[in-house]
Formats: sequence, structure tokens, C-alpha cells
Amino acid sequence: MQKELQDFINYLKSEKNASQYTIKDYRSDLSQAIDFFSSEFDLQGWSQITHKHIRHFLAFLKNQSYNKSTTARKLSAIRSLFKYLTREEKLANNTSALLKSPKKERKLPTFLSNQDIELILNAPDDSIYGIRDKVILEIFYSSGVRISELWGLDISDIDFTNSYLKVSGKGKVERLVPFGKFARMSLRNYLKNSRPYLLKKNNNGYESKALFLNKFGNRISVRSIRRRVDKYVKEAANLGHISPHSLRHSFATHLLDGGADLRAVQELLGHVNISTTQIYTHVSQERMTEVYNKFHPRA
Repeated sequence: MQKELQDFINYLKSEKNASQYTIKDYRSDLSQAIDFFSSEFDLQGWSQITHKHIRHFLAFLKNQSYNKSTTARKLSAIRSLFKYLTREEKLANNTSALLKSPKKERKLPTFLSNQDIELILNAPDDSIYGIRDKVILEIFYSSGVRISELWGLDISDIDFTNSYLKVSGKGKVERLVPFGKFARMSLRNYLKNSRPYLLKKNNNGYESKALFLNKFGNRISVRSIRRRVDKYVKEAANLGHISPHSLRHSFATHLLDGGADLRAVQELLGHVNISTTQIYTHVSQERMTEVYNKFHPRA
């Protein structure tokens, strides 16, 4: 079972362009499922697993107090693996398709106010690392890219003439996203006054194509990006832990607040389904209700 799991992980890496965090979740969720099927039913192969075994696994998760979202994610991982094994003709039937996903608890995305955004974007200093970090923050908020998309940016992905970035999203789907004048200025400053100095620290014998470099002149890690964002959020806005995804949420929410078309926001975010983007309309509606109740004399 472990061999098929590793083949599936390799497939996610090479063909689906899955992020390291997605792969980590898949590996963890499926390893847990393997342990359960082996210990509870002494099953040694995926072909032995029926939908009843998977139901027992879901019941086990419920008894262990896993929430609906986590349970749905684990079932989704099993389904994806079974679909892959069926397509590769390593399984005759996809028994996981018989199961319905538990209804997810849909939480509204966390976003930041315009004032908090300004504080965070102005937090980095003028050191070579501060100049780099400012661009990272500006790109997140200016373009709404995912952290994996920002991490994967190369120098060649910048189009200064049209103010576009070429990003590689989920499933290796490429799209062009615009960036604003402040991000443009920060990018030029970084490319002139920071990146060349970081590049000199590279002792690998080749010049990195990555846009964002670490202190060794190599592509900065996703983990480091998260840490840098967290640092400025805590220092500037005193908001506690806010993930880079909250800047993406803020990008979408502020666009809709300003009257942007939902379909346009969907394209900018790289969402396949409009339903994924529609959750931001609920955020905007809640804010409108809050403002109305607070300021209207007859609310």
C-alpha cells in the first residue's frame, strides 16, 4: 500500500504541480488511513478495501472528534488516490465513489482592514531583506496570488510593460495577474538594490532564476515567506497570527467592496468554480450590514 501511495505522491508532484503543503496533507491523511485499514481489518492492499471499510474509517475519525472539514479532506484524499489507481489500472473499481462527503462547515475568510494593510505594507525597513520583504507583501496584496504561486515566480515571469505576472496555479494552469503601481515601484527597487546582493551569496555555481531569494542566494522557502509575513503582521498591526492567505482574502474582499465584478475576481484569483469566489460576497454583505446597523439612524 505504501508503494502505491508513493507513486501517487510522485504523480501529484510531477503532473499536478501540487504544493508541498498539499502533498504533506495527502501523505499524512493517507498514511493514517493505511494504518487504520491494516490494524483494524488486516488489509494489505488497496484492492481489498471496500466502501464499508472506508465508512468505518470515517466513523473512527468522528469518534476521535475530528471536525467535518478535516474528515472531508481525508475522504477527498482517499477518493483522489482511488481515482488515480483506477485510471492507472491498478484497481478494477473505485469503491470510494460510493461515499458522500460530510457537509463542510464553511467559514468566512479572514481579511484585513485597509488601515491594517497600510501598516503592514509599510513595516519593512530599507535593508536588503526589508526591500525584498516589502515586495513580497505588495505582491500578495496587489495581485492576490497564492503563496505557492508567489514562491514559484521567476524573473522571467515579470512583464513590466503591461504590469502583469505570469503565475503557475493549481494543476499547472498558468494565468496572468496584474500588479499595481506600488508593487511595481517596490519590484524595481528590489531588482536594483536587493536581489543583486542576495544573488552574490549564491555559491552553487549557477545563477538562480527565482524572483525571491534567501540569504544564501537561493529561492526562498514557503516556510520563510510565512514567517516574514507573520513577523510584519505582529509588529505593525498587532493582530496575532495572520497567514499570507489572509492578504489574498483581503485582495478579493476589497475588490468586491469597491464594486468589482464577481467573475473578474474569480479570474484574478484563479478559481475554477465561481462558488469558491462567492464566499467573499458573504463577507462584503456582512460588512455592509455591520456598517448599516452602526450608522443608520433607523437601523
